[in-house]
Amino acid sequence: MTDTRGPHTQQYAAGAGPAAPGAGAAQQPASPLPGERQPQQPAGPYHPPQAYQTPAATAGVRRPRTGAGTTPRVRKARLRVAKADPWSVMKVSFLLSIALGICTIVAAAVLWMVMDAMGVFSTVGGTISEATGSNESNGFDLQSFLSLPNVLLFTSIIAVIDVVLATALATLGAFIYNLSAGFVGGVELTLAEDE
Repeated sequence: MTDTRGPHTQQYAAGAGPAAPGAGAAQQPASPLPGERQPQQPAGPYHPPQAYQTPAATAGVRRPRTGAGTTPRVRKARLRVAKADPWSVMKVSFLLSIALGICTIVAAAVLWMVMDAMGVFSTVGGTISEATGSNESNGFDLQSFLSLPNVLLFTSIIAVIDVVLATALATLGAFIYNLSAGFVGGVELTLAEDE
């Protein structure tokens, strides 16, 4: 009976027994017939089969995903305010309280001019002077008491007191915050990048 499977099965030399492993492996094709044994693989680390073969040059490079459904990822950072510098808090609160005091003075002056143009002081002042007047005196003069210089002087005094108090309270608040942050860790903030 003759073997018609091809030259790869002739591994025996005439009267010499099986051939050397190297010679037989060199003669075998890459794909054996069904039912035949495959040649033994050399010993080494096991590499599982991969579905998609990636080129060696781009195997370590991560490419960004593309497509219509992708949305940009916003980076977020969770930070903690561990300490507030009392000196910087005092400077900022001083400047803000000065700006608030100037706004108060300007608002009082504008309000006084509007009320004087509407005749509020003359009407209310005449009513009060009639109610408090007698035969010997004319009563309380509201128009002279609420004149523009008196109103601006009173508002300026209030603004100066406000500057001193706001600066002192903000600086004291910074000291108290530092003490409480030492116990509880401070205020936590979550910051995100703007897209």
